[in-house]
Formats: sequence, C-alpha cells, structure tokens
Amino acid sequence: MNMHTHDRGRLADAEEIIRISCVKHTYEDGTTVHLCGLDFLAHTGARVAVLGPNGSGKTTMLYHILGLMKPQEGSVTVFGVSPSEQWSKIRKRIGVVLQNVDEQLLAPTVIDDVMFSPRQYGLSETESRERAHKALALLGIEHLADRVPHNLSGGEKRKTALAGALVMDPELLVLDEPFEGLDPKSRSALLALLDRLAREQHMTIVMSTHDIDSVPEFADYAYVLAPGGRIALAGTPEELFSSADVLTEGNITPPILAELFARLRARDATAPAPALSVAEAVEALTAWKSCPP
Repeated sequence: MNMHTHDRGRLADAEEIIRISCVKHTYEDGTTVHLCGLDFLAHTGARVAVLGPNGSGKTTMLYHILGLMKPQEGSVTVFGVSPSEQWSKIRKRIGVVLQNVDEQLLAPTVIDDVMFSPRQYGLSETESRERAHKALALLGIEHLADRVPHNLSGGEKRKTALAGALVMDPELLVLDEPFEGLDPKSRSALLALLDRLAREQHMTIVMSTHDIDSVPEFADYAYVLAPGGRIALAGTPEELFSSADVLTEGNITPPILAELFARLRARDATAPAPALSVAEAVEALTAWKSCPP
C-alpha cells in the first residue's frame, strides 16, 4: 500500500482550493499550451504532483495558479477567485518557490530575504525576525542567516527561497522543481517536511517535478501533462504508474520498482501489482514467493 492511500478519506470532504478548466495560452512565438482533457483540482491538505516533459505546460499551469498569466480561454480559480484578477485578495495565503530561485533572492542577507514578506505585510521588526528564524530552523539552515544569498550553493538557495515561502504560514504552497540542486539527504528531509506540513497544518501543496521517484513518497494525487499541455492522466501514484502507455506518451519513465513489477507481471500473470517503495516490494515479493504454485 502506498503511504498516502489511507489519506483519501482525509481529503474526501476537503475544500476545493484550485480548479483549472481547459485553459489555453499562446505565447508570442506561436507556441500554444492547452491545459485541457481533464480539470486540474487541488483540495485542502492535498499533495499534488504535476508531471510532464519539458514544454508540456507545467510552468504555464503554475503561472496561471499564481496569477502571473491570465487565461486566454478557460478558467482558473484559487480560493474561489481568479488569481490574475484578484491576486491581492489571496496573495498572503500562498507561498511559492519558482524553478529559478536566483530571481527570488534579492536581499543582502539570507535573514533579510526571509523577512521580506513579513515586513511587506506590516509586521513588526521583532515578529518578522522571529518568523524568519522559525522558517530557517524548519529547513535546518539557521546557520546561513547572515550569509549573502548570491554566494550560497544551489541547494542552499532553494532552501532559503522555501523558507521565504513558508515564513507567513501559507495555506497553499506552489513548488516548481523543488528538488533541483538538493543532495539525497536534503531531498529526504524536504519530503518529510512537506508531508508534515500537509498533515499537521493542512497545507495544500502543488509541485511540478521531473523527479519521478519522489512522487510515490510525496503525492496523494498526480497529473500527467502530454506535449502541448493536454492533461493526459490523473490519479493516485499507484494508478498512474500502472498506466505505462500514457506515461510513455508523456515521455515519463515510471519508478524503477514500478517498471520491475510491470515486467514481472508481463512474464507471470500471478505476479503482484506494482510496489512503489522498497518496503512494499519486499512484502509483496515475499508473499508471492510463499504462495503455492
């Protein structure tokens, strides 16, 4: 069983936070992204992954959620309003880390950067600093407080940007390729943090990623974008990774364990269904081995 399967009940009656319905955007060079096929939905406390090859529209989708793009066709609602038209009403409820974090880190020191939002929202200097230290501690980077962001490593910059996104305790967190530049230990720590934020604070998290192996660990639900932006598939990680043909269409290779079990089932129909973690695989293969022929 996937670690999030039991969470479906937790999300079943949750409030709808995001809905994207058949949005179309044509760029100046003529490239068109048409996010259609299925509606994109995210509810309170859900962890939602967005998968797809470069050029499939992942960033375009996130930009519409953040009000950075206005739909040329279709509709986008976030917290019940159009983000491109009423961003001021919802901006305090949203944290974001974009793929190019250098564009987000503009202050002279890390602590100043993380304090930027609290100061903008009129919090006192004392509360702004307290919130910033709390966010840095959450990411395990308090020791970077007085460093110059420009001199940080790629992973440190990403953690600093994430601290800035979390400093106001957002209800919705939007992440574009959050694992880029992180070492395995930092990646695992980030996955654990995101899990805790969703469970304990009911934070909704939408993440675009190329890191396919993170999806079973992170997501309650995932969407696969095909080239051109079409939402080709939506479902739990188990459902997605059992649809090899659709994943191939989106130039997505399933996690190696899912591929292993798919090949086993191709050779022997009695083989267990795909496992998405090592622990699941051991349990499933042990049970299968002990079954009488």
